[in-house]
Amino acid sequence: MLQEESDLSLVIAQIVQKLKGSNLYAQLERQAWASLQRPEIKLQSLKEDIKEFFKISGWEKKLQNAVYSELSVFPLPSHPAAPPEHLKEPLVYMRKAQGSWEKRILKSLNSMCTELSIPLARKRPVGEQKELLNKWNEMGTDEPDLSLFRPVYAPKDFLEVLINLRNPNYENGDSLSFRTHLGLIQVPLKVKDIPELKEFFVELGLTTGQLGIDDSTQVPPELFENEHVRIGQKVLAEQDSAAAQQYIRQGSPTALRAELWALILNISSQPEDILYYEQLKTNVIQHDLLVDSLIYKDVKLTASNDDYYFVFEDYLYQVLLCFSRDTSVLGHFAYNSASPPKSYIRGKLGLEEYAVFYPPNGVIPFHGFSMYVAPLCFLYHEPSKLYQIFREMYVRFFFRLHSISSHPSGIVSLCLLFETLLQTYLPQLFYHLREIGAQPAGSCCVCFPSSEPDGGDITGRS
Repeated sequence: MLQEESDLSLVIAQIVQKLKGSNLYAQLERQAWASLQRPEIKLQSLKEDIKEFFKISGWEKKLQNAVYSELSVFPLPSHPAAPPEHLKEPLVYMRKAQGSWEKRILKSLNSMCTELSIPLARKRPVGEQKELLNKWNEMGTDEPDLSLFRPVYAPKDFLEVLINLRNPNYENGDSLSFRTHLGLIQVPLKVKDIPELKEFFVELGLTTGQLGIDDSTQVPPELFENEHVRIGQKVLAEQDSAAAQQYIRQGSPTALRAELWALILNISSQPEDILYYEQLKTNVIQHDLLVDSLIYKDVKLTASNDDYYFVFEDYLYQVLLCFSRDTSVLGHFAYNSASPPKSYIRGKLGLEEYAVFYPPNGVIPFHGFSMYVAPLCFLYHEPSKLYQIFREMYVRFFFRLHSISSHPSGIVSLCLLFETLLQTYLPQLFYHLREIGAQPAGSCCVCFPSSEPDGGDITGRS
């Protein structure tokens, strides 16, 4: 009991410390000072009166949403004596595998940099800055020569790494239950079975209404759809992030989806958020990075050739180029098994005081990276709002799809879950796929794009 109270106190202290550096804290402080001029605020009951003012004025709800947002990315509980690296990833072999993978990516990037004699970063000449600024909203019309650039890796390369993952403690073990797993992912992680999934996703049960099923043409809308939409509108009016997340577990009405996602992610598009996006845009205009060409190449190879996403080409460039400059993204590495790559000032290799993260956000784009953004373009048509939504989704969810970790929401666990369920509940289909050489790793058809880039080996291997 004492340990639980101590853990809770630590969580509260860390969240308070983080919020103190936020814009919301400054706004709350200003509102508190301004409320002192109000006649209903009495000196004798100052604390309670200010709390009541925050509740009535809606600031309490904004604070609750901010706390909920922080809790959603808070690291999983760990032993108080655990070293910092355990917060990123508790399993040593997973950390080693991620470290080796990062070295391989950096080797590919550095190799391309050397071969093409292109610097990692340079300041654009004034003429080039003006040209880029003038065509910012129509960058899709630009056709730079990208034939010499290659993505640092493709999904099939990452899948190969996942297939070769092994826990050294099980190499000569006799765990029969795990050895009976015949899928591609051969690591002993705990994943949910069907009863656990039914409990976790209870809203998908037959006794609960679900949008997309109970709003079909055969079901009168007054039986479920109308009421569900009405509740959704009420949730939006209340501006409660936790309530919104619970609500969409029964499906999100198309007309409300954009607002609901923004509420859950605690995105409100304040003037300072738009200004921040404009600052990132200015950084793109002023400086050219090597990863810019990787972004251009990726968009050209994926979204531009897609029947659904090619119309969003300009949005993809704007969002991804700004994303590469956003140093606030570095914060997610505190709970990500990956580490941001570093670069050194010329002639100062190895001296930490001359090290900088490269790219500034610490994320090297790979083949298919732009497809994280593309579906969001259907919902958000204002670049700064689209950018905020994507950034928040990335630091909460997307990064786990290309990082090696034991996290339940990580790509390793998701692939293992798919294979385990398929082998357990559809064994005939599982073995049939194995027999015809189509390994039933959900990774092949669910988690990874099937398209491959043109132009040879993308990993930099000889």
